Amino acid sequence: MTRTLHRKQWRKITLACATAVLAVGCTSNEPASPKPPATTPAPTTQAPEPTQSPTPADPAEAAKKEAITTYLSHWKEVEKRYADKTHKAGDLKKYAASAALSQLELDTKRMVERNTIAVGKVTVGNPTAVSADINRKIPNVVISSCLDISQWQVLDADTSKPVSLPKERLLRYVIKATVEKWPEGWRVIRDEPQDKKC
Repeated sequence: MTRTLHRKQWRKITLACATAVLAVGCTSNEPASPKPPATTPAPTTQAPEPTQSPTPADPAEAAKKEAITTYLSHWKEVEKRYADKTHKAGDLKKYAASAALSQLELDTKRMVERNTIAVGKVTVGNPTAVSADINRKIPNVVISSCLDISQWQVLDADTSKPVSLPKERLLRYVIKATVEKWPEGWRVIRDEPQDKKC
């Protein structure tokens, strides 16, 4: 009977120790082996949602903006050229070519012959791209604007005195320009006054 009792007690002790091991580990005289460091589960990251790429700009609208920017820059260079007594300032070839460049060079030659300069500001009012043909071998854009030369004064290059000009001349008029996209960039190839007030 005592042996049976001992067996039952031994089972209880063994079961109690097994349970304790699962919970915190059973004590003994031997040093406890170090516990591996607790590891925290890596945070789960959700895959980013695919971002929608921006809609590409309309090529025709982009061409119109570029052509207008070129046209405005073109007139800044014309201002520089006409205001310079030597008539060499301004990088006309950067923005003009073909008939437009030829006309500017002819005007410059006449100003040299008359010993005149033009100073002041030219305003290109409301430049609007009225058409854009970007599918040609050389894409082009036609721009209509109101050219205001009322602040542009023609002077004698030596005395800086105003030169008399016809009173009936238009100081604000519609001008139509054709701008082409060349390998080097956009170029004004025609700039034609329309003899119409604006």
